[in-house]
Amino acid sequence: MDAIAGEIATVRSFNRFYTGVIGVLGEGLLETPYSLTEARVIFELAQRDATEVLALRRALDLDAGYLSRMLARFESDGVVARERSVADARRQVVRLTPRGREVFAMLDDRSAGSVQAMLERLPGEHRRRLVTAMDTIRGVLDEAPPSRAAPVLRPLRPGDLGWVVQRNGALYAEEVGWDRTYEALVAKIVAGYGEGHDPARENAWIAEVDGEPVGGVFCMKKDETVAQLRLLHVEPHARGLGVGAALVGECLRFAAAAGYAEIMLWTTALQRPAHRIYRATGFELELEEEPVERFGDVIHGQYWRKKFPTS
Repeated sequence: MDAIAGEIATVRSFNRFYTGVIGVLGEGLLETPYSLTEARVIFELAQRDATEVLALRRALDLDAGYLSRMLARFESDGVVARERSVADARRQVVRLTPRGREVFAMLDDRSAGSVQAMLERLPGEHRRRLVTAMDTIRGVLDEAPPSRAAPVLRPLRPGDLGWVVQRNGALYAEEVGWDRTYEALVAKIVAGYGEGHDPARENAWIAEVDGEPVGGVFCMKKDETVAQLRLLHVEPHARGLGVGAALVGECLRFAAAAGYAEIMLWTTALQRPAHRIYRATGFELELEEEPVERFGDVIHGQYWRKKFPTS
């Protein structure tokens, strides 16, 4: 009970805080004569030409008498018009009048302006975190979460190198039981890239879905003619969205454009989902190592290679 009581208090505290942020505690929403509930009704009515009153009440979960009094007041103000349904005379439909459409446009403009002013006060990274957190809240609470967007690839930002090390170490420990020596290896690779990579011949990308980092990959120089794909990883909840294929494809495009004759990678027999991506993009299994003890496990290493067409 103590845990759930703390969670309840946190949610209620956030609700009180955010209600104040969006400015609905004054006499009118957005400095208008309309309350938050009245504005919600106007916004809902604006989404279609006419709405059945019963459907409106159910959509907004409003008391029938309260909604009836509100609509009567709107009607006397010239904001809505009510009439009997053509399809069923027992039902009443309501629509915004031209005056009501003007009220909606005013509320919509002020709402957008209020949000814009709030966002413009925030640094870019804070703004991204805020919007991502809001998407997360909606996705968790929505009975039918929106479909995930396609992955977006971007270059590294400050903090990404540490994230790559942390996520690789955590994922491989959780999924295959590797010990901290693997995370130490990742840290060495990432540190070497961060300290002295050649931008013309080496690059790295982070994949994002809905603004959240969900994977990464590095293209590094093995020698003058051979590139190496390194540290491909995809977060578990983003698998099946094409993240791995997008990262590998971008790495291949960069390596070919940078003038490499071929690209290679080292992986293990455990990474079967990655093997499918490698085969689909033209890699071939070149060599399987003898099993060795590494990362607190017995590792079956593999070398894969892909040659680029010569012009």
